[in-house]
Amino acid sequence: MALAIKQDKKKGKVYCLVSDGEMDCGTTWESALFAAHHKLDNLYAIVDYNKLQAFGKTNEVLNLEPLVEKWKAFNWDVYEIDGHDFSQLLRAFKKAFKKRNKPHVIICHTIKGKGVSFAENKLEWHYYNMDKKLMERALEDIDKM
Repeated sequence: MALAIKQDKKKGKVYCLVSDGEMDCGTTWESALFAAHHKLDNLYAIVDYNKLQAFGKTNEVLNLEPLVEKWKAFNWDVYEIDGHDFSQLLRAFKKAFKKRNKPHVIICHTIKGKGVSFAENKLEWHYYNMDKKLMERALEDIDKM
């Protein structure tokens, strides 16, 4: 999509949310190489780096570190932030909007289920279902934040 926008000489931005678990896939890194090669400065990847994936901790399943250096080596404009801090996210986007000739990635350090007492930083919430009672409890926890 980002390449098509560029080729058509249109204005527009493409945003892609990527989980840390998805970065185990070769197609993710092939896409990163492709974007840098074509200087897709209209592409913004946001990485949800909560360090958990469906089968375990990312550093145990397939270690991603040094993640920032990997993206830089792939010739991306890289930002690293607290993904729960919207002001940091906004600042990163404002800086990225000014830079040209590279795709942009914002690595957001997050905590899975942040603020929800029974789900925070719990691997199993990749595949558990929430019933009405748990949803009410989660909303109560979030209201306390």
